[in-house]
Amino acid sequence: MGIGLTEEHEALAASVRGFAERHGTAGAARALAARLLEDPGAAPGARPAGRAVEGDRPGFWDALAAQGLLGLHLGEEHGGQGYGLLEAAVALEALGLAPGPYLPTLLASAVIARSGASLDLLPGLADGSLTGAVALSGGLAAGDGRVTGRLDAVLGASGADVLVVPLDTGGWAVLDAAAVTVEPLPAIDLTRGLAAVSADGAPVRAALGAPPVRELAAVLFGAEACGIAAWGVDTAAAYARTREQFGRPIGQFQGVKHKCAAALVALEHARAAVWDAARALDAAAPPARPRDGAPAGPGDPAGDGALPPGTALAASVAGLLAPDAAVRCTADAHQVLGGIGYTFEHDAHLHYRRALALRALLGGEHAGDVIGRALEGDLRALELDLPAGAAARREEIRAEVAAIAALDPLTRVARLADGGWVMPHLPEPWGRGASPLDQVLIHQELRAAGVRPPFLAIGAWVVPSLVAHGSREQQERFLPKTFRGEILWCQLFSEPGAGSDLASLTTKAVRAEGGWRLTGQKVWNSLAREAQWAICLARTDPDAPKHDGITYFLVDMSSPGLDVRPLREITGEAIFNEVFLDDVFVPDDCVVGAVNGGWRVARDTLSSERVALGDSWGPGTRYTDMLDLLRKLGGARPARLEEAGRLYAEGQAIDALGLRVTLRQLAGTDPGTSASVRKLLGMRHSQAIAEFCWSLCGESGASTADGPAAYWARMILATRAFTIGGGTTEIQLNIIAERLLGLPRDP
Repeated sequence: MGIGLTEEHEALAASVRGFAERHGTAGAARALAARLLEDPGAAPGARPAGRAVEGDRPGFWDALAAQGLLGLHLGEEHGGQGYGLLEAAVALEALGLAPGPYLPTLLASAVIARSGASLDLLPGLADGSLTGAVALSGGLAAGDGRVTGRLDAVLGASGADVLVVPLDTGGWAVLDAAAVTVEPLPAIDLTRGLAAVSADGAPVRAALGAPPVRELAAVLFGAEACGIAAWGVDTAAAYARTREQFGRPIGQFQGVKHKCAAALVALEHARAAVWDAARALDAAAPPARPRDGAPAGPGDPAGDGALPPGTALAASVAGLLAPDAAVRCTADAHQVLGGIGYTFEHDAHLHYRRALALRALLGGEHAGDVIGRALEGDLRALELDLPAGAAARREEIRAEVAAIAALDPLTRVARLADGGWVMPHLPEPWGRGASPLDQVLIHQELRAAGVRPPFLAIGAWVVPSLVAHGSREQQERFLPKTFRGEILWCQLFSEPGAGSDLASLTTKAVRAEGGWRLTGQKVWNSLAREAQWAICLARTDPDAPKHDGITYFLVDMSSPGLDVRPLREITGEAIFNEVFLDDVFVPDDCVVGAVNGGWRVARDTLSSERVALGDSWGPGTRYTDMLDLLRKLGGARPARLEEAGRLYAEGQAIDALGLRVTLRQLAGTDPGTSASVRKLLGMRHSQAIAEFCWSLCGESGASTADGPAAYWARMILATRAFTIGGGTTEIQLNIIAERLLGLPRDP
């Protein structure tokens, strides 16, 4: 996807990528690193303070400024483009590895703009005539309008004209670089300057109050980290598609395929976090101020550090996940590239170095900050930004829902079923032909009115297949009763020898007068003891290729020869079942689609299953449940809280990823295999939450007596199924690698 979702964001990203290609930004970074290898004095910052040299402002700097990329997030009254932090993040990601002070200058101007002070600097920072840098740690002693002290490891300070620095009072200030001593430092990132800054009574150009410096840094550093991570994913996948070993592309080996896919999952996770944090900070932006710096209107939060609830938490999530993703993806690229990636001539080490520097400079306190804010109730509510016209449409839907809510329960169920409210995305008469926007509004209004449609369970996977492939008679026979909850379905697909490789099933269907006779064994069948009907796959042509000889049947669960046996799971419960079919007769009018064409129908069912599972976390396994447990326990040891913060951040970003998928659907854009990405993340995360919460219970976790320990003991067992059902983790990684990254299928 990229951080941006809209067509405008995609166009901006494409424009910046084109700029980078035309001006050879990666080549400039490579050349600078090579010069440094030969002459350490060629590094950015090998100059007297206040004077720029080659490397501080690269050759493409003026063109970058002319494109307006330095002022995307600044108001037009200050020489900017009038957009927001999200647009700056989109550009940073797309630019990728580039030398020079682009990131530190963007951060400096963003901080100054949020503070409302020294706005006279913003036009120069927007047009490239000034460069800036921000010190993210430490604090200078302040008094009488002057500062004294030393700040270590300031990104871009060696080439900056203005510096934003922290004060020991908790505030921030702007200094002129010419008034301080800048000492270049050796840096792990060979493409951008790093320096220490020393002040001995340097005058303060402007006091900034307490702008959200670290939150802005988390978004902008995180955005660049996403670009670095994307390079790692793309480079590894491209190499894996073409590099051959043992007679075939290495991308065909599952170990390589899964490494590339897992890196992409980490990247998409990070992008969702940065996107949400940028949105949160844009929503929290203070009103525009006039260029002369006069005060804004009443209620202006600029400079006082106040942020709406959840904004700082969202930024900490981005600051935690994005740099980690950059380090992981570039490290994995090295692994896929092998020896060639370890050479100085290859760009892999430059991206890895940049990723390490970003993570180090941003600091490692974000996990603790996340859980601390969450426990204090500073939570981030993820809400849809609905398009224009949604309000009017909502009122129409609300009126219809209110009329349904006023009915007696039995009549209400019938109205919901007959009116297409149960699965509104389906075409009429079975649904309402609802657009993605209408689907969201219907869901919200039904929930607000306390109207709960019948729970279809596995029927929700069956219905779309019947609508797409069933005969008119089958639809009229089964769909209305399914929508009313009068028919409960189960699924007879998996077999002892055909799990993820479903097409290898062996249950056979033999022609009989007026229909077929089915014989075989099915397994992992939820609701088989309660269901009235089942969908079943059986082989009708044993001589055809395995995908071509399968037929999709509807089976009456009361049929003679059908035996259902409970299958006890590791929890001691028996939710699943085994089903044995012994010469079970199925009439011709219960064949869905064409004979031997059942695989196509089954794929639609499996697609519906994966979307449904990817949208569900399972009971009691959300990161918010972990928060509740921590509160009940009164907290945990610092190391455990750090772990909890990471888990909370991961869960928050998974929710943001789901919101991004919905927004793409609202915009009419195919989210691709995002359902697989979210399912993979969500199911593994549910397991991690269960394991963590159980471990917090200590020695009581060994007991199954009543209480929190007993509950989490059950969940740690139950969630083992989450990464198996509906497509195992390994199958999901294959799907992501093959469909998103274009890696070759295993023969």
